[in-house]
Amino acid sequence: MQHKNKTVVRSMDILNLFITRPALSINEMVELSKIPKTSVHRMVKSLEDMGFLQKDALGRYSLGLLFLQFGQLVADRLDIRHLALPFMNQLRDEVGEAVNLIVKDGQDAIYIEKVDTQHPVRMYTKIGRRAPLYAGACARVILAFLPDEEREKYLGEIELRPIGKGTITEHHTLCEVVELSRQLGYTISYSELENETAAVAAPIFDYTGRLYAGLSIAGPESRFQPDRLPLLIEKVKETAILISRQLGWNGQ
Repeated sequence: MQHKNKTVVRSMDILNLFITRPALSINEMVELSKIPKTSVHRMVKSLEDMGFLQKDALGRYSLGLLFLQFGQLVADRLDIRHLALPFMNQLRDEVGEAVNLIVKDGQDAIYIEKVDTQHPVRMYTKIGRRAPLYAGACARVILAFLPDEEREKYLGEIELRPIGKGTITEHHTLCEVVELSRQLGYTISYSELENETAAVAAPIFDYTGRLYAGLSIAGPESRFQPDRLPLLIEKVKETAILISRQLGWNGQ
C-alpha cells in the first residue's frame, strides 16, 4: 500500500463492491469492506456528491450515471487496430504466417488490419478487402458468435455462392460448421475465398461480452496440415483472448 493514498484506495474498495452487486446499503458496505462505518459513510457521501454513487428511496446505493459517461468514453476511444497490432505482430513472429483482423460491416466482414509473413510463399490480403460472413475462417467466426437472433436471421436469408473451390454452398453444412465453431471457439477454412489457401480464426469480444472482431492466421494450404493445426489453433485463440482482455472482456 506504500505510495498509495489510503482514502483513494478505500474509496475504490467501496466502488469495487458494486461490480458484482447492483445495490448496497451503508451497513452492507461496512460488512463487506471491513472499513469502519464512519469512514464508509464519509466516503459514500463524497462519492454521491461527485456522481459516482446514487441513493434510492430506500437508502440503498448503486453506481451513478457518471459511470455511463466514463464507460462510453473509454469504449469510443479504444482503437482496435492500434490495440491489436502488437499482439498481431507477436503472433506472426510465433507462427510465421500472416495475421488478419476483421470486423462485421453489414452482411460482410471487412479486413481492417493485417501483418504479413516474411515467408517467400505467402497469401496476399489487402486492408479493406470484403468477404461474406459465410466464407473463410475469419469472416465465419464473426458469424458464429453473433447474437443468436442476428445469426439465425442471416443463416435463414443468405444465398450461398461459390467463391473458391472449398466455399460452403449448402445451408445445412454451414449451420453445422457454425455450431461447431461456437462449441470449439475457433473455425478453420480451406480454399473458401482463394484456392489453395487456408486459415484458422478466433473471436474477439468487448467489455460487454459481445463479439467485437475476428482474428485469423492465414497462408498457403500446404502449411495448414493436421500436424501443425493444433499449434495454430492454440496461438490464434490465445491471442484473441489477450486482445479481448485489453477491450475489457472478463472471460464470460
